[in-house]
Amino acid sequence: MPVKMYVGVTDFDWFKTIKQANCDEVNFWKPGGRTNFLALAEGDLFLFKLHSPKDYIVGGGFFLKFSILPSPLAWEAFGIANGAMSLIELNNRIYKYKKTNRLSDPDPYIGCIILSMPFYFEEQDWIPVPQNWNRNIVQGKTYDTREMIGMTLYAQVQDKLKLQRLMQPWAVGESSENRYGKEQIIKLRIGQGAFKVLITDAYQRKCAITGEKTLPVLEAAHIKPYGLDGPHKISNGLLLRSDFHTLFDRGYITVDKNLIVEVSHRIKEAFGNGKEYYAHHGSKLIILPERKDQLPDPQYLDWHNENVFLG
Repeated sequence: MPVKMYVGVTDFDWFKTIKQANCDEVNFWKPGGRTNFLALAEGDLFLFKLHSPKDYIVGGGFFLKFSILPSPLAWEAFGIANGAMSLIELNNRIYKYKKTNRLSDPDPYIGCIILSMPFYFEEQDWIPVPQNWNRNIVQGKTYDTREMIGMTLYAQVQDKLKLQRLMQPWAVGESSENRYGKEQIIKLRIGQGAFKVLITDAYQRKCAITGEKTLPVLEAAHIKPYGLDGPHKISNGLLLRSDFHTLFDRGYITVDKNLIVEVSHRIKEAFGNGKEYYAHHGSKLIILPERKDQLPDPQYLDWHNENVFLG
């Protein structure tokens, strides 16, 4: 099966920031923020190419998802993995490219190319751009191994990763007898930032319980906490308004395996209030993912019912 790659153009400061932090997931953002990214499918290879005159490929990662997000949400999800040291620095870079400012564009939207399992080459291992690279390319260019240039580039990337002992996470299923043609099976690792974005988009950017769609107050909740071996999977998450998230994590609210909301009597006992929350008791979740495999997993819901909920 041919291997598809995209070489995306970025600046050295962005690359230096994520490399020094050794980020385990990356947001390769685009300042436009209104057009989709259709060049790759999940698991395809995305490579970082520095702006000219540094015409080298310096690292990369594996494409997980594209999402259009306001910069505060991108910062909340990925932090320094946006290639900036603070939200202010991130916004200043966005304003520079978009030629806007915080008064005209307080929460600028950016196109987020979310990458899993990134890798970073040392300078002596940087790969010169392919011979057909045009310096007028602004965003990037697609290659694949059905063409000789793409095949050569893929081989160079493999060789550099082997040199740095970074091949193991993604060279699953490769045959030494068929270096370019055999299908690879890549199991992408999903980080905390990607989990937040995946949950946000799966729930159509609305609270599962209330339908609230004010994005700044929505949070991705793990049903079974990551610290207790709950995975970063959409089926182990809910998108909740921040107060419902807090109550869910504290056990004052749960969702049963039939997707029915249960509100604990402890809210009234402890706080003498809770009318707004009790209004949702016995109701079914009103926002759910469209894909069946992304629906809340009954085993995680049962775990929350039995181990967290204050029934």
